[in-house]
Amino acid sequence: MIEKRDFYINGQWVAPSQANDFHVIDPSTEEPCTVISLGGQADTDAAVAAAKAALPGWMATPVEERIALVEKLIEIYPTRAEDLAQAMSMEMGAPIDMSRTQQVGAGIWHLKNFVRAAKDFQFERPLGDHAPNDRIIYEAVGVAALITPWNWPMNQITLKVGAAAIAGCTMVLKPSEQSPLNAMIFAEMMHEAGFPAGVFNLVNGDGAGVGTQLSGHPDVDMVSFTGSTRAGTAISKNAADTLKKVHLELGGKGANVIFADADDKAVKRGVLHMMNNTGQSCNAPSRMLVQRPIYDQAVETAAEVAGKVTVGPAMQEGRHIGPVVNELQWTKIQALIQKGIDEGARLVAGGTGRPEGFNKGYFVKPTVFADANNQMTIAREEIFGPVLTMIPFDTEEEAIEIANDTPYGLTNYVQTQDGARANRMARKLRSGMVEMNGQSRAAGSPFGGMKQSGNGREGGVWGLEDFLEVKAISGWTPE
Repeated sequence: MIEKRDFYINGQWVAPSQANDFHVIDPSTEEPCTVISLGGQADTDAAVAAAKAALPGWMATPVEERIALVEKLIEIYPTRAEDLAQAMSMEMGAPIDMSRTQQVGAGIWHLKNFVRAAKDFQFERPLGDHAPNDRIIYEAVGVAALITPWNWPMNQITLKVGAAAIAGCTMVLKPSEQSPLNAMIFAEMMHEAGFPAGVFNLVNGDGAGVGTQLSGHPDVDMVSFTGSTRAGTAISKNAADTLKKVHLELGGKGANVIFADADDKAVKRGVLHMMNNTGQSCNAPSRMLVQRPIYDQAVETAAEVAGKVTVGPAMQEGRHIGPVVNELQWTKIQALIQKGIDEGARLVAGGTGRPEGFNKGYFVKPTVFADANNQMTIAREEIFGPVLTMIPFDTEEEAIEIANDTPYGLTNYVQTQDGARANRMARKLRSGMVEMNGQSRAAGSPFGGMKQSGNGREGGVWGLEDFLEVKAISGWTPE
């Protein structure tokens, strides 16, 4: 059990205003690993007030100095990497090796990309040659509420904090109450880097409490939220009365379209991508659409690959998947697996219940369904677990129709050796991102979706722009 921690407000650790304990559960053992306090209205108000007071000075700080502080944070980051890895592994269940590489690595990757983008970004620029006395200035939106999820904690914290800090925003971070320890380590890193008091604040809490208080707060100028579509809808409604900006990165139900001419590793790659982080990724390729000439072989391969995916405790070293984050998620996933069986999909790997050898912990069998159709519940709902749904198709047009027939629009995937077809698919798929033939998006590429997967973009130039207002000035006098 880790010692209980407080909130970080106005440059110092402070005790909560009320006793409202929350037990953080280690999903591998189902035992508490720490106790945190959930903030109340007074804590939220104090953090927002600190951010509001710090805003004028931080906005006036030259952008070069703001970038330099983020660079200092990047220097500190590796010294706390193991602390971050251990925290995330224990509190949300990422296997320790995966936590050290992917979970921790994502954070420093994004911070470095923001610095690179910011050094080339023109925060003041002329409108154009036709208007020599007009200027466009990009300035901070203001006080930003950052509400982050448990599934990729450092990934999401750095995507928001790094961009907000460089843009000149002050901020209040509310990490998920399911995975708060890594966020408090990050607060220590921000303090060590020397960010001025009030620029960065952290208040623990749940969505109904601190999340709602922040999204409706009159002194909060924008909300950047990553999480479920249901919660994103609630935040948007709550924020509407104050007309604040709301940027949302929400759920997904990505299609991985595998054509008959796909490379021979496409199916295996798709299964392993789906199982990574125990399927708890909004951009997971959870629907595998396979062209009929290779469909039967693809099902056989997918079942074989999933059958070799091992499951183990988060603190165990090696290549395996860990538990899902909590009992609520485990129960939901079990119900959806059963729903797939009941609706007639063919179970070819996994199934309900814990994997063999486990009688506790929120472990889920790596599961594959074949012969599904796009109207089944397992093809419509985001399962957020290691569950893959396979659907056959005949033509390119049919694949596009199935892939786009979803309320979500985050990431789709295409596997084909026909370059012209790949490009056609990329243009026609309704999603914020399309990845083809196993090639990941490059550094600084924007992350975000459309439809019920949200709005706004995170990462690189687009991530900076999300935290900036555009000011048009006429009659500018050259200095």
